[in-house]
Amino acid sequence: MKLSIVALAMALATSSAFVPSSSSSRRVVIRHESSSLGVSSSSSNSKNTSKATSKKLEEEFESVDPATVASPSAQAETKEGQAEVVLVGCGAPNRGMGWYHAVQMLEGRCPSASLDYVIEPWFLGPGAEGPGGPEFNAWASSLSSGPSFLTSVADLPAPARPRVALISGRTADNPRLLKECIEAGCKCIYLEKPGAPTVKELEEMRDLAAEKGVEVLMGYNKNVCKYVRKTREFAETVPGSHVTFVSNNAYE
Repeated sequence: MKLSIVALAMALATSSAFVPSSSSSRRVVIRHESSSLGVSSSSSNSKNTSKATSKKLEEEFESVDPATVASPSAQAETKEGQAEVVLVGCGAPNRGMGWYHAVQMLEGRCPSASLDYVIEPWFLGPGAEGPGGPEFNAWASSLSSGPSFLTSVADLPAPARPRVALISGRTADNPRLLKECIEAGCKCIYLEKPGAPTVKELEEMRDLAAEKGVEVLMGYNKNVCKYVRKTREFAETVPGSHVTFVSNNAYE
């Protein structure tokens, strides 16, 4: 299993993106939003810029209508040159990391990926009436020609094209889910960090994937990404500079 750092569809920052102006104090702001990454710089005069921007992003994040983000006209039929993607663990709209992956594929932001199946045992089962359940099922129902929704990896039919699994479930479930995805014919698996509860389990997952000839990619961690490292290196060259990261994850 290749536990590598993956930044899907992300433009990595280069040194030319951080050219200082004549101002002696600069603030570099990186906005990591649901479907894009922007890098900008601003004066450090406004001390509350970070908090205000974070609050604005949070408000936008909460107000998104899932039905308008993921178009009901999205096609689930895999085309030539596309991989058949199985999303395992979607989560609630505007909350789950898996849901954001789904939105990006449904909007065509990953041209080589066709989201054909969504595995969501909780919101399609015991959690259907609980927090997030009604919102999830309303979103799923709005995708009239979108992916098939299933409660178990075992319910998947045989692959029609090269199959990729994107596992975004609970960390404790990942070892089992990876094994099930391999058995379901997935030839490549994107595994959200941290991958498994223990190093021992990660090693066992690595060995199983290697034995079956399946490539596994680990979701990147922002604090060690290239664009973060280059930003910090640049900030060290500017006396009095500050680096602020703004995310639209609405969690304290």
